[in-house]
Amino acid sequence: MEAIRIGIAGGAGYTGGELLRILINHPHAEIVFVHSNSNAGKFVSDVHTDLFGDTDLKFTNSLSQDIDVLFLCVGHGDARKFLDANHIVERIKVIDLSQDFRLSQNSVHGKREFVYGLPELNREAIKSANNIANPGCFATCIQIGLLPLAASGNLNAEVHINATTGSTGAGQSPGATTHFSWRNNNLSIYKAFEHQHLNEIGESLIQLQKGFDKELSFIPQRGNFTRGILAAIYLESDLSLEEAQKIYTNYYASHPFTHLSKKNIDLKQVVNTNKALVYLEKHGGKLFIISIIDNLLKGASGHAVQNMNLMFGLDEMEGLRLKGAGF
Repeated sequence: MEAIRIGIAGGAGYTGGELLRILINHPHAEIVFVHSNSNAGKFVSDVHTDLFGDTDLKFTNSLSQDIDVLFLCVGHGDARKFLDANHIVERIKVIDLSQDFRLSQNSVHGKREFVYGLPELNREAIKSANNIANPGCFATCIQIGLLPLAASGNLNAEVHINATTGSTGAGQSPGATTHFSWRNNNLSIYKAFEHQHLNEIGESLIQLQKGFDKELSFIPQRGNFTRGILAAIYLESDLSLEEAQKIYTNYYASHPFTHLSKKNIDLKQVVNTNKALVYLEKHGGKLFIISIIDNLLKGASGHAVQNMNLMFGLDEMEGLRLKGAGF
């Protein structure tokens, strides 16, 4: 097939950098432009220094319509503004990594209707979609831990979630809670019980289990590591461990990046990969679930390329067989 011609808006941030690292080596991708108003004229490798020697691309402040797909790696709230300010012809597919179009009430922009891009939930709809709202990183990790229960009608109690994310989850712009001297050797909680990703998680669970109305009690934490998310989840459940494992194994059997482990899991197994791992334990009447992803890959840019592959009829794993962190 001909190469997929790609534009990237907001290419100077963490998600833009990860997207470039994947697409430069993707066998069916051709990067036409990388848009950044603040870095126009600079080499991409001047900002993403690890790409020195891999590409001679420069940032631009102009847009070309001669592309097949546009990735929006701009900040939350800025994707809608970007589409308002720039006419992108309707034939160009859009994959948005912000939160602007994830919820059903916000999923339409002009003639564009965005499909929620979680392949483990909406793979068939993604294949025929022209516009994708890429899920949030916490939302991806937590949903992967809960979708099989909802699909089997076994999400019948309050869900308790404690999830910790690496510092890259806060984006590239420095702030009081991202500065190294504050973040290092530190741990903190933020947006307890009211994190914005709860809304998209709730919509997905209701999609699979009609009438789901149980509480999602979510405590997000800032970890003192760079990348990755670990979600520790528990709820009351009548399922035995063997029954739960069978439900998860069957649900994820056709999803190549998501796997149920019979051994306890840790972040080094997924960092720098597009994998998601899940592990289950049963403690009395409680089902305990651990779910892990790399927040910048399966939680953002890798996930976006996975969606692109599905939209253009490619192997879902094309360009995403990435080597992990090891030791």
